[in-house]
Amino acid sequence: MTRLHLLLLLIVIVSALSVVTSQNKARKLFAELQKENERAQQMEVEWGQLQLEQSTWAMSARVEKIAVNQLKMQLPEGHQIRFIDTEELSKFKTQP
Repeated sequence: MTRLHLLLLLIVIVSALSVVTSQNKARKLFAELQKENERAQQMEVEWGQLQLEQSTWAMSARVEKIAVNQLKMQLPEGHQIRFIDTEELSKFKTQP
């Protein structure tokens, strides 16, 4: 009878240690999950800021200002504009 009691006591102790270990592991994993969720939220904020910055850099007025001032570009005059018919262009591509 005492061996049975000792065996049962040993099983209870091992079970209790298993529960404590699994709870500790669960707490660590939950803390890690919270950190990753916080990191994901920060990345979403950064993504929004980058999209806003991209839209600012790509504004047509800004691009035109840089083209005129820094690159010395200008709009072509009416006589400098040529229209290309896409049918004629396709003929040139298909001819050997």
